[in-house]
Amino acid sequence: MGGFGSPPMMNDLKQRVFDAIDRRAGEIIGLGERIRHHAELGFKEFRTAAVVEESLGALGLAPQTGLALTGVRAEAAGRAGDGPTFALLGELDGLVVTGHPDADHETGAAHACGHNAQLAALLGAAMGLVDAVAFERLAGRVVFFAVPAEEYGDIEWRVAQARAGRIEFLGGKPELLRLGHLDDVDLAMMIHTTSEPENGLAGVPASNNGFLAKTARYVGRAAHAGGAPHMGVNALYAAQVALAAINAVRETFRDEDTIRVHPILTHGGSQVNVIPGEARLETYVRGKTVNAILDASARIDRALRAGAVALGARVEIETIPGFLPMQCDPVMARHFKTTAGALVGEANYREIGHRTGSTDMGDLSQVMPILHPYMGGARGTHHAADFEIVDPQLAYVGPAKALAAMVIDLLGDGARGARDVLARSRPPMTREQYLEIQRGLRRRETFEG
Repeated sequence: MGGFGSPPMMNDLKQRVFDAIDRRAGEIIGLGERIRHHAELGFKEFRTAAVVEESLGALGLAPQTGLALTGVRAEAAGRAGDGPTFALLGELDGLVVTGHPDADHETGAAHACGHNAQLAALLGAAMGLVDAVAFERLAGRVVFFAVPAEEYGDIEWRVAQARAGRIEFLGGKPELLRLGHLDDVDLAMMIHTTSEPENGLAGVPASNNGFLAKTARYVGRAAHAGGAPHMGVNALYAAQVALAAINAVRETFRDEDTIRVHPILTHGGSQVNVIPGEARLETYVRGKTVNAILDASARIDRALRAGAVALGARVEIETIPGFLPMQCDPVMARHFKTTAGALVGEANYREIGHRTGSTDMGDLSQVMPILHPYMGGARGTHHAADFEIVDPQLAYVGPAKALAAMVIDLLGDGARGARDVLARSRPPMTREQYLEIQRGLRRRETFEG
């Protein structure tokens, strides 16, 4: 059981924790399934948060609730001395996936990305560590944190919440950073479920894309669509021209920047016999680096303006800070490779490389060492109607053991592993610099075509 940075004297503790998790396996799987059947959208995960609060409270912990609207945090102090604070994270939210068999009938929310498995693993790790009395032999502190709103959707609603002063950033971890709920955390990790065979049963990506979000509102002039279309300015056509221009710009992006732009039309008119006087788009602009994202963002703005010019409409473009690119800490990754290899077999472990999706773990990686590995147990396509958990033991129980083992590796032996991570880590920015940069990305422009 010992691995990179894990002294032999910790092996028996790991085994006791694993045994404790195995005794709770049915309960852990039950929590994952319970959450799966009641998915909620970001910053609205009140029922899911209540499940987390109840489970952590039952372990004798004292959860704080309502953090960044729905986040739940509890902590346990090691009794073998002072040391760093290590946060284990799980994400509360689902996302709207049309046609998913588990989708909520009212909101369309479904756990089509495996966040329910993250929460089951988080709670399972807490159960194992508490039941095995592991904190007697650990230094520092462990924070168990269920965090809101990683799926960056529902943008119009979130912008309205921001304008009402309920949130500032539209993602959960950026909000938690802003509010100071992560100020005392030194390093953090979570485990994401994967359905992709090329990822093996466990693996660590080197990096992930970041992104900016954009909304564009085209304002034209309504008119009778049959009797006087010449009196109108068709905002829907302006948006269509912009979409065509965005597609034309794609061939100008460099492959190494891994740019991804994927707009949707959220409003295209209200009545078929009225020339649309308003149309609205949303899009992400993703990329591997901040500079690549900013360069692509400027090109997309030109395309959005082109729609207004073509029809003589007005376009209001709002650029909203999204998530920053992610880098996994290499020292933490080596610990995880040893742990995962022991759990799923070394032949089933993968070095994943760069991923073009985005996560707000990227924001944490800008200010502290983080790890965002993947473990299997699902099949289908992420964010699609066919995504499902098919191996509950691997998806729910395996990550609980991996999280708990990482706690022992990093906080056992006087927190030698965590101190080594922190000594070698060089986060790109401070929390204050992070907030300044994110706020500096926000911009609103009105362009008259």
